[in-house]
Amino acid sequence: MITPARPPARRSAARLGAGIATLALVATGCGGGGGAGAGSAPGKVTSITALDYYTDQTEHAQWGELLAACGGTVGVTVEQTSVPGASLIPNVLQQASSRTLPDLLMLDNPDLQQIAQTGALTPLDQYGIDSSGFAKGILSASTYDGKLYGLAPDVNTIALFYNKDMLAKAGVAVPRTWAELKAGAARLTRPGRYGMAVDANATFEGTWQFLPFLWSNGGDEKQLATPQAAQALQLWVDLVKSGSMSKSVLNWTQSDVSDQFVAGRTAMMINGPWRISALNEAKNLHWGVAPIPVPQAGQNPVTPLGGEVWTVPQSASKARQEKAAQVLACLNDSANMLALAKQHFTVPSRSAVAAQYAEQVPSMAAFVQSVEAARARTGELGVKWPQAATGIYTAIQYALTGEQTPEEALQHAQQIATSP
Repeated sequence: MITPARPPARRSAARLGAGIATLALVATGCGGGGGAGAGSAPGKVTSITALDYYTDQTEHAQWGELLAACGGTVGVTVEQTSVPGASLIPNVLQQASSRTLPDLLMLDNPDLQQIAQTGALTPLDQYGIDSSGFAKGILSASTYDGKLYGLAPDVNTIALFYNKDMLAKAGVAVPRTWAELKAGAARLTRPGRYGMAVDANATFEGTWQFLPFLWSNGGDEKQLATPQAAQALQLWVDLVKSGSMSKSVLNWTQSDVSDQFVAGRTAMMINGPWRISALNEAKNLHWGVAPIPVPQAGQNPVTPLGGEVWTVPQSASKARQEKAAQVLACLNDSANMLALAKQHFTVPSRSAVAAQYAEQVPSMAAFVQSVEAARARTGELGVKWPQAATGIYTAIQYALTGEQTPEEALQHAQQIATSP
């Protein structure tokens, strides 16, 4: 799905094969987002370039089809290039220094502020692009120094998946609180099966999966050594110590966690909607999805926001920038949002479209609900977020191995987060 060095915002490489034609047809109805710019008359801009990290063959083709369709609505050909996720930012920084950036650039949302800080991107307000109706966290992820630099057609987050048959047989209700999660996981645990599974590995994926527990308990990445953060980490420690969760979670990726769930070796897991395709293909697996349990009944979980944003880099040609902005607006058209979400099991970024989607695809309702309150990982610390994320996954490792108490591990995490 992603490389360990990248924050986990991407969807799985497993894709639905259908839908490309639908997206192309939807895109033909898009209007441009910019004002006066280049047209299709002789001497005007007739092609633009786009860069993304959709290297999976099917995914590359799907996005290429949509880019081509959106380009067609504004009279340009879009030349798409895809590079591996780990290579995108180094390539972008190099291109920025040599002034060879593409006309349209996709970024993993936590990377936007780093690139905007360099001055390589143009604010979208100068193109008249409509950003109304987007969830607050989505706009936050795309904003730097008070200016909006990108928009995401669709986003994702994480939730609690559960095996309906296992819970019913054990008489366990879908857990809504931490206490119910601990009690339910214990009752569901038996030889050859754990009650609960998470990805706690020493990468940004581990941090990503821990954030709902940290944030929902009032913890904050600006100050990690707090009782609220320690209580959240203690929950994971307790699940491992009690045997309700395997110590192997320290090495599992989100894909590994899903494999454990499909194989019946865990009754519940934290994961994202990109796993739904694989779950639907599993024979005799009856699963459900619910919001991540919270400390106290009545609370709403605060989850991290994943997904990619599209931006318009600076260039010497204002006409090319205008065309790129028009294609970006087309990608973020409500109809395209809905089509993309259905194709990829993601959440449309406009709240009204997301609500419509939840009615049409009930398995995505929990994700739609969580996206409304989801937070951008860079919302508090901006470009300093990666240091805090490193501190968090390091603390998880120390605490779950028993080398340090949660309090000690988080003191260490704070030192990492604030190191020069």
